[in-house]
Amino acid sequence: MPRARQRPRLVDVAEHAAVSLATASRALTGRTGVSAEVADRIRQIARELGYVANPYARTLASGATSTVGLIVHQVDDPYFSEIAAGVIQLAAEQGLLVQICQSGRDPDYELQELRHLIAQRVGIVLISGSGYDDPRMESAARAELAAFQDHGGRAAAIGRHALGVDAVLPDNEAGGYALAQHLMDLGHRRIAVAAGSAGLTTVADRLAGVSSALRQRGRSPADLTVVHSDFTRSGGRAAAEQILNEHPETTAIIALNDVMAMGVLSTLRTRRVPVPARMSVVGFDDVSVAADLAPSLTTIRLPMTEMGRTALTLALKPRTTRPRRRPTGHLLVVRDSTGPAPRT
Repeated sequence: MPRARQRPRLVDVAEHAAVSLATASRALTGRTGVSAEVADRIRQIARELGYVANPYARTLASGATSTVGLIVHQVDDPYFSEIAAGVIQLAAEQGLLVQICQSGRDPDYELQELRHLIAQRVGIVLISGSGYDDPRMESAARAELAAFQDHGGRAAAIGRHALGVDAVLPDNEAGGYALAQHLMDLGHRRIAVAAGSAGLTTVADRLAGVSSALRQRGRSPADLTVVHSDFTRSGGRAAAEQILNEHPETTAIIALNDVMAMGVLSTLRTRRVPVPARMSVVGFDDVSVAADLAPSLTTIRLPMTEMGRTALTLALKPRTTRPRRRPTGHLLVVRDSTGPAPRT
């Protein structure tokens, strides 16, 4: 039996199946020389033991650098699709394939996807999307990535602080500051935030920028209305409903990403609240459709496609002693969804 707290080994699978190490290895890697019946039995035993076929050694031994594993929070979110486009562009130039997985902002499922990619012999792993305020939620993923790199793999992250790998870091705090300053310059004092889920570092950083701008103007962040919801379009709709119902004096809503801003605009349209005459709305990211909304969306532009390219560029370079950090910069893009605060 495998020892407690130790990852099951190939020898444990072979012993349970009463076969040689070579037979167990051939069955689990899909090579010929093992009957279908025996191979099925060995794979079943491996699943029962929770065995992963020494993924780090397999990755190194196979020289598997032709596949890039990309984990994103939500594949139908334009933010992640534009990042993926940048990864795919550079991968094609380098003769690499890209396999995309979705975590759904679930750290346990993200860890499962990470282990799956490593077991599939990818040479590079990229993880895109917000990290978590509690470092314990990412400690297992950090350990997996460290072992993966120690055995020849390469990794990089986008928007993550605590994974111990090279990272591209969006200018979240400065962007939040710029949005709040823009709205206050327009005379807005009753500002609400449609924020993503509490516990995400992206949410915390963007909120920190908004709060900093308020303090700079002599206002208390405690006066800011913050409604947490899913970092999605439906989350934006729900947050806007709550803001309108519980804080009807609000004249401007900061949505902490563009997808939430789309949901906010949808609710305002349904409730016949004119934008920006009665309510100004801003987003964050400047996804490709932001300029085509009605009204077009004021937002913070991040270079998302370039972020994907930069993350893969970092992963293709030799590993350094200390993880490299690449900030993105940001740009406030003013469009039709913001205007002067309405007169009371």
